[in-house]
Order: sequence, then C-alpha cells, then structure tokens
Amino acid sequence: MTEPLPAIVLIGHGMVGQRYLEALAERGATATHRITVLCEEPRAAYDRVHLTSYFSGSTPEDLSLVPDGFMERHGIALHLDDPAESIDREARTVTSRSGRVFPYDVLVLATGSYPFVPPVPGKDAPGCFVYRTVEDLLAIEEYAKTRTAGAVVGGGLLGLEAAGALKGLGLATRVVEFAPRLMPVQVDEGGGAALLRTVESMGLTVHTGVGTQEVLTGEDGAVTGMRLSDGSTVDTGLVVFSAGVRPRDGLARDCGLDVGERGGIAVDSRCRTSDPRIYAVGECALACDGRVYGLVAPGYEMAETAAEDLLGREREFTGADLSTKLKLLGVDVASFGDAHGASPDSLDVVWSDSRSGVYRKLVVSPDGVLLGGVLVGDADAYGLLRPLTGSVPPVAPEQLVLPAGLGPATRLGPASLPDTAVICSCHNVTKKAITACSTLPEVKKCTKAGTGCGGCLKVIGRLLPAAADKGLCGCFPYTRAELYEIVRTRRLTSYREILDAHGREEARGGEGCEVCKPAVGSVIASLAPTLGASGYVLDGEQAALQDTNDHFLANLQRNGSYSVVPRIPGGEITPDKLIVIGEVARDFGLYTKITGGQRIDLFGASVDQLPRIWARLVDAGFESGHAYGKALRTVKSCVGQTWCRYGVQDSVRMAIDLELRYRGLRAPHKLKSAVSGCTRECAEAQSKDFGIIATANGWNLYVGGNGGAAPRHADLLAQDLSDAELVRLIDRFLMFYIRTADRLERTSTWLDRLEGGLDHLRDVIVHDSLGLCAELEALMADHVAHYRDEWAETLRDPERMRRFVSFVNAPGTPDPSVRFVPERDQVKPDLAALTLGGTVR
Repeated sequence: MTEPLPAIVLIGHGMVGQRYLEALAERGATATHRITVLCEEPRAAYDRVHLTSYFSGSTPEDLSLVPDGFMERHGIALHLDDPAESIDREARTVTSRSGRVFPYDVLVLATGSYPFVPPVPGKDAPGCFVYRTVEDLLAIEEYAKTRTAGAVVGGGLLGLEAAGALKGLGLATRVVEFAPRLMPVQVDEGGGAALLRTVESMGLTVHTGVGTQEVLTGEDGAVTGMRLSDGSTVDTGLVVFSAGVRPRDGLARDCGLDVGERGGIAVDSRCRTSDPRIYAVGECALACDGRVYGLVAPGYEMAETAAEDLLGREREFTGADLSTKLKLLGVDVASFGDAHGASPDSLDVVWSDSRSGVYRKLVVSPDGVLLGGVLVGDADAYGLLRPLTGSVPPVAPEQLVLPAGLGPATRLGPASLPDTAVICSCHNVTKKAITACSTLPEVKKCTKAGTGCGGCLKVIGRLLPAAADKGLCGCFPYTRAELYEIVRTRRLTSYREILDAHGREEARGGEGCEVCKPAVGSVIASLAPTLGASGYVLDGEQAALQDTNDHFLANLQRNGSYSVVPRIPGGEITPDKLIVIGEVARDFGLYTKITGGQRIDLFGASVDQLPRIWARLVDAGFESGHAYGKALRTVKSCVGQTWCRYGVQDSVRMAIDLELRYRGLRAPHKLKSAVSGCTRECAEAQSKDFGIIATANGWNLYVGGNGGAAPRHADLLAQDLSDAELVRLIDRFLMFYIRTADRLERTSTWLDRLEGGLDHLRDVIVHDSLGLCAELEALMADHVAHYRDEWAETLRDPERMRRFVSFVNAPGTPDPSVRFVPERDQVKPDLAALTLGGTVR
C-alpha cells in the first residue's frame, strides 16, 4: 500500500503565503507533499501593495498574484472564505470555520496582520472603515457615494494611500496624524515638511501632532465628525482608520505557541516556532532579531527560508532591509538604511528645494561611508544609492544630492555598483545575479527581480543596456516606432485589436497597462485621418487610453483643479478677445498668468465649470490650446518686420500660419516652436523643438532644441528657405519624428539618439534618401484637412458633455476637494529657497 504524501497546511493566502507556495513549487516540493491552503478572504492572493490602484481602474482580478492554473498544476487545494479557527498541536490538525478538519505534518502560519483601531468612542459607528482588503475598498467606495467629506486617521504609508483614494472618490479629505510629521517611520523632519507642503498643495487638509479623541455621530448613529486631542472638531461623513497594524497571532496564542511580549509569533532564524513542526512567516512572525516586519520583501525572504528548511537545506533569516520606495498621491518617497541618522557621529548632507517639493538627505559616517538616506519628491537615485549603503560611494555625497543640472559631470551609474549590491530588495537579488542574465525576461524568470514593486526595473535596464527588452512595456514586444508602423500599415484603430493581435502572448486578453495605453492612443490619434478613425481623443475606446490631462481636455493642477489655455496663434490677440478672457477669469474666479509661450493661462477651474468656460471662449472665437496634450503647444513669435526696426521677415504671420497648420497634432511628446524675425533671436527659436529665424533671403530652420530640464540648442537643418520650402521641411520633420521616436521622447533626445544624427535626418527629410518624403507630406496633409477643435466638438455633443461632472450621481454638485486661490497675493513664496531654487547644507 502506497504511503500518503506528507501534508502541509498553509494558514493564510496573502502575498507572503503565495510566495511560500511558489517557493515550494520551484523546489519540487509540490510533487512530494499534499498542500492545503486555508484562506479567510473570498479571493485568492492579490497585490496588497498596489491596492489603491483599484480606484484608478484596476479590477480585483488585475491585482491577482496567482498565475492561471497554478493551483491545479501543483495539486494545491485552496479553500477560500474558510479561515482556520483552531489548531490542535497534539493531534496535528487544523479546524476551519466550516468545521472541516485538516491533518498536517507541517503547518505554516502566514496570517499577516490586522489594522489597529484606536479605542476611541464612536469607532464602530456606520461610516468607520479600515483600509486593508479589497472588501474594505468596495465598502468605502459604496459608502462614499452618499458623503462629501472624509478623514483618515494615520499619516503613514497606508494612511496616505487611503487619503488619495478618498480624494479620488471626490471627497474633501483630511489626514490626522498623531506624530509631528507625515510618514514618521520612513522620513525625517525635513522630508516630512516637504511631503506636507506637496500633499497640502493637492487640496488635502493635514493635522499633525494631534490624535483622535472621539468619532462624532448624528441621530441615525452615522459619522458626522471627529473631535481631536487639541479640542477642535472637524466635519466628516466617513472615517478610515489607518493607524498601524498588529500581528495576527491569535491562533498561535490559543494553541500555546510562544509569542512576543508585544505580539508576534516567536520564530528562530529558520522561521520555526516553538513547535518545530510549525513555521510562521510574514507580518505575523516575530523574527529572531526581535522585529515584526511589516514590509513584503522581508516576508518573501521568510517564505524562502521556511521552504528551504522544510527540505533540509541551510538558510537563515536574521533580519532584513527596511528600505522602501513608493509613490504616494503621485509623490515619490523613499528611505533606506539609517534614514534618521541614529548612528553615533553621523553627518547629514541635505538638498532642499521648497518650491518644487524636492528633499534629499544622505546620512554618512565621518569617514564617508553611506549609512542611509531620505528622498522626497524625486527618488530616481534610490535604485543606485540603496545598494551603496555601507560603503564609500565613488563620488562625494554632496554631488549625489544635487540635481543633475547643478552637479558636476561625474554621475553615479549602475556599472559602479559592486557585484554584491542588492538591486531588487523584494527578492534579494544582487547585481551579479542580474548581469548573469541576457535579457529582462530572463532576469524576471530566473531571479524574479523586477516582479515585485517594480522599483528596480530602471536600474536593471541600465545594467543590461544591450540585451534589455526593447519592448514598449510588458504588454508589447515592440518599440513605439514599430507599433506605429504596425498600426499604419495594417490600418488598426482599436487598442484591443492591437493588443490581442500583436501583444505579448501573456498580455493578450488582458487590459493593458498605463505605459502602452496612452502611447497607443497617441499613435492612433496621430494617424486618425489616414486610418479613417475619429480624431476626437475621447470617443469610444480612445477615452480609456488617454493620459490624466486628456481625460478632461485640461491640465490637472496640484490642488485638484484644472487650467484652461485658449490658443492664441503667434501670440497675436485682439482687444475684444482679451476682454473675453478677462471676463471669464473674473466670473469664474480664476487665477490668470501670461505663460512663457505667449498664452494666457487660467487656473482653478473645477471639472463641471470647464464646459461653461469653454462655451464662452469658443463663442468668442478661441480654440483649445492643447496645453493638456502631447501635441503642439505654441509657436512663439517676436513682432518681426511689421514693428521692429531690425526685423527682416514677418515673423508674426509665419508663426500664426505654422501654429494653425500643426494645431492638434498628436506626438510622442509635447512640441514647442518659435519664429524670430531676425538674428537677434528675441523669440528664442533655438531652444524649441523646431525654430525658425528670419534672414534677408528667407528662413533658417533649426530642429531638436529643448529649453527644459536638460537644455539643448537646436541644430541648423537648412537655411535661406522660402515660405513653401520651410513648411514642407517642417511637415516632413514632424511626421518623421512622430513615426520614429520612442514613447515620451522629446525631439532633442530623439535627435541625439538617431543613428547618424543630424546628417542622417538631413538626408531623410531634405534629400529624401529613404524615399519617404511624399508619404510624410501626405500624412501631414491628412492631418491639416481633418483638424477639428476638440472643445468645439465637445460642446456640440451632449453625450461627450456627460463626462464633465464632479459626481456622476450628483452632476450639479461642485467638487468639494478643490480649493481656489483667486489672488496671487495670497500665495506666500518660500523666500529662503529662492536663490538657487534650493539650499545645500
């Protein structure tokens, strides 16, 4: 008679529980053991780190961490919605809520943690929630439909995630944090101050240094407000408690396992409890270093350790890196190593830019060893700095905190990292393990690096520049330029059709991602006239592909309001039109500003106001300025020969003609232009994507300039052109750029990357070396012939107007999360940070 296989029972099926199952599968243990999983939730393991993405369109299925067919392939019995109720260690059985009894040879506890709710009066009233599971989010979403204001108790990682979710649901949102700063565990005082400024600028109200004394309720028992420890009260109809978590160790306590004084199931370095047949991993476990780890990366390492020990292999868990990098409310926040400078005699190197909300601090020892750091507002350097913790960086720490534009040319790169540097902290993968692979898919398959939080992907790509996957994203194996050709030649107009026919096999039938959706949407929009598709970016499926700004044909601002930028071709405007703009700004309480591109920007509009504002502007003859789109923004001009005594050509007329020709042209990135009437260059044409300078014999055309964060002077492409020659070359240049550039690649970067550089570009669009020019001109002619103003089109269609409401269930209600600043005088700049845009100390 065949002996039954040893039985493993796993209690809990969260992220760490699923990682334990994968570790067993990778080691062949699923073939030598019978595995049963008891899961409390009605759904299998999902990505709790990205839980908030549910509110931005992800479905619970999108968040799933269980590959299709995984349980069936490995013979794992998964019992959903049937948690363990008790453990009998003597009989070695587990009894579930349904009454079923499961015998075990090995038991693994991955019960995670539960949200801590302060014991304040009213905490159980209708309208009080925690923020932990998909079911919590579904309940919050439903309840929020009947409320206008919400509050979050706790300003840590999950607290700010919850605040972002409430704001996204249209609630006026406040955060109450007992500590003197936000995210007190991760960031220091300076980082907390930078984060606070940015969060408040988004329209959230923040209370720090105060606690919640009582949740106030109305006659129906539901939440109406909160009383704080400073004696103040705030109005709110919904409260989310996110004041920390506690290890779920109740099952262990009840069956007599050792637990810590402050909670957590005590385990040794091999993740074994006081009963050698029982393991504990993840947030429920008190590690041998006396810590309960609340991050997923240490949990994964515990899962690996327990799986190895089960098979009799040597591996220990003695502690873990607590470094974190995340994006909260759109703000990059990262900390690593000794972020608070607790080490004796440690020194701080700080860059603080109050205006842009960027804060960088490195903690170093007296002999230059990097001990840790805090990054707020710009955490791009995290992937390189964290692996260097414990060593002396190859450049001075002062150089590492400065922005790229102010520091010396020497820059720290992945190649300078030691082989032992851990690049992927989620799966503890070193640089040596990554560089042993040839491609990004191979890295993911062999090491799992890049499959966790994703924060290491940029560094991995730079470590494997020659072999890196050149695909647009995980959904497509093609570059943007290759996708452009596929769409153009096969005349495809549907993202779904493109993904299913040309996406990676594993992505077909899925929903795509936030990288490829707007990129493909831009390609379809730029080719719409040729494809016979609707050029309106919010028609049908196209609406779901657009970037944030395009969703409402307006620029989203930091405080949640929107800006309105009517097109003023060439900067030329009549007194009557100026009066209309002034009246609109006055009547809607908008802040007005002259932009660098000779436009008038109106700030502070709510979503429901946008159609009323644009109705008046369109009636006055204005069109959309496309300030929200990856499209032509402006063609700036000087006054030219009409007024200027140095002008040799009519720069205003040319600027107007060019702007009207290329308006609405969708591109990989925004496009800016300028026309100067003489070589004095008053319009600054050489800092633009395409710039024109008048000569006595015609026009000089410059291309590939950029006045942004990495300024680049444009290159002279052709000179002394006639009007017709100039327009023809610009047509070709723009269409060749749109055809061959990468996603979000400015013309300056594209030209630097283009093989053969300017000489090749000149051969293609001046000398027609590839025989493309007729086709490029035809594409532009299609665009010009089919241009329609997006706002005029919107106002004519009641169905299109339906999206411009603050609340779908209360279309007449203004958005309470928007705060307006009607006068500039009310904004008080941080004068201490104005000299260089920041300070270094």
